[in-house]
Amino acid sequence: MHRACYPRKPRGERGVLDESYQRRLSFCCAEDGCRRRCTPASVRFLGRKVYLGVIVVLITALNHGLSASRRQRLIETLGVCVQTLRRWQQWWREQFVQTRCWRGLAGQFLPPILTAHLPSALLERLSGRALSERVVQLLVLIAPTTTTTGSPRAMADPRKM
Repeated sequence: MHRACYPRKPRGERGVLDESYQRRLSFCCAEDGCRRRCTPASVRFLGRKVYLGVIVVLITALNHGLSASRRQRLIETLGVCVQTLRRWQQWWREQFVQTRCWRGLAGQFLPPILTAHLPSALLERLSGRALSERVVQLLVLIAPTTTTTGSPRAMADPRKM
């Protein structure tokens, strides 16, 4: 396999990350003219979103319990517009819950997780003591949703495993 990394310009990070975050890891074959990529699952980026995965998770999770003034401060600090926040909330409630990844995870939690409260309800159920530990666990759990070209095992339908 050969590398076929492509540039990313993650938003919301305010220059605190190293240069490795400026590229999305991807692989390709060495065949001339072949432009197909095999992009592995990522805990940095959630699919084609330009914000880092941790920001998408945290701001949508925190949005459930924030006062209006704290929400506004968080939005301003991270440079996320209100429409983007609404789009992320819609992604968790409508698109994420339709993924194979979620269908495989949802059955592992009793009582069931209320999808209307994702991702905060999922963060609450994870075992880490610190929020940072639980966020990392969540990002690893949902990594298969970050690409359509991930490993066959990661993308497999859990009902067939």
